[in-house]
Amino acid sequence: MYVLKCDAIRQAIWDSLPQPVSERLTLALAEACADPLDATVPYGEDDGIMRTLILPDTLVVIYLGHQTKTLHIYGIEYAG
Repeated sequence: MYVLKCDAIRQAIWDSLPQPVSERLTLALAEACADPLDATVPYGEDDGIMRTLILPDTLVVIYLGHQTKTLHIYGIEYAG
């Protein structure tokens, strides 16, 4: 299990999403924390560290800290 890390800027973006979108993102990130490589796809070249979580209206770029078992939100894009 990975621990989710999110800085204040990304948290503000997440908080600004419409409620249904925010809920879907919360559930998807919970799945990614349980199994990040299965719940995401590579971001560019598959290095196993930079990953993308793709939802119907949201794209989240994450950084996996395998040594520390952390999942860092690197960017959130909402197309709504």
